[in-house]
Amino acid sequence: MGQPLKAIIFDLDGVITDTAEYHFLAWKALGEELGIPFTREFNEELKGISRMESLEKILAFGGKQNKFTNQEKETLAARKNSHYRRLIEEITPNDILPGIREFITAIKQNGIKIGLASVSKNAFTVINRLGLVSEFDTIVDAATIQNGKPDPEIFLRAAEQLGINPGTCIGIEDAEAGVAAIKAAGMFAVGIGDENRLAQADLIYHSTTELRFDEILNAFVAKSNQ
Repeated sequence: MGQPLKAIIFDLDGVITDTAEYHFLAWKALGEELGIPFTREFNEELKGISRMESLEKILAFGGKQNKFTNQEKETLAARKNSHYRRLIEEITPNDILPGIREFITAIKQNGIKIGLASVSKNAFTVINRLGLVSEFDTIVDAATIQNGKPDPEIFLRAAEQLGINPGTCIGIEDAEAGVAAIKAAGMFAVGIGDENRLAQADLIYHSTTELRFDEILNAFVAKSNQ
């Protein structure tokens, strides 16, 4: 027999709410300031990675990776974050993605713990504006970890704070780097989005509306009994 399910750990952006659009707009504005073309297609490469890693990718994309000192890069990243923070001030509980509220209710009804593992430094702000803080048993954000995804640290930290074995957890992600982090942590991975990009996940849904607790639990149990 495998281990029983003890917790489900969510990513934030693209899973609970779609702040990805606000990140896109903020990075696009910075890219335009720097004379770097910024497309939605390129923005996909930034999902699930840290702010500084994103900036490095953007600068490399525009051939400007050697044009700025580390201090100047910190300033650019801070400018992007200020723009993003202005945008997320508009977030309300209406911005919770379809199906998520019902899914969280089902998890709670089954006595399973809920965690959040987000590399966003603004995770608490966003969860607070969504009115969901009280739903989470633990929240781990970029401020408390050394390594961003695909490193498993953030998911391992969430399991540690919940006081449970990583093997008893399910992680839910919409980014390739996030799914890689869940698998590296020894957890069952649920991906939301493109099945080719998220092929490493154990179970994949196209959107949050498809999330079903019983179905995910059954898949977890089947996998843990293999």
